[in-house]
Amino acid sequence: MPTIIGVAESTHYLVGSVDSLNNFIGLNQSRDVAVMGSLVEAKNYLRDNNIFNAALEYQTAYDEMCGTSSTSGRCSQMIKF
Repeated sequence: MPTIIGVAESTHYLVGSVDSLNNFIGLNQSRDVAVMGSLVEAKNYLRDNNIFNAALEYQTAYDEMCGTSSTSGRCSQMIKF
C-alpha cells in the first residue's frame, strides 16, 4: 500500500509502500524510500507514479520511548488526491 509518513518535529515526509510483512519500502524494488520536503511534494511524487491514494501516517519520536506498540500509536488515514 502506498504510504506517506510524516514525523513530528521533522522537516520531511517519507514516501514509499508497506509490504505484506508491514515493512516500509520504496514504491518498487528498484527504488529507495523517497524523502520529500512537504506533503504537497509527496503527493506530486505519487501522482507522477500514477498513484492517486495513499495512507498518510503521522508518527512521533516519543512513541517508542513511551512503549507504544508499532501499530497502535500511529495516527493514520487514507487520502485521495
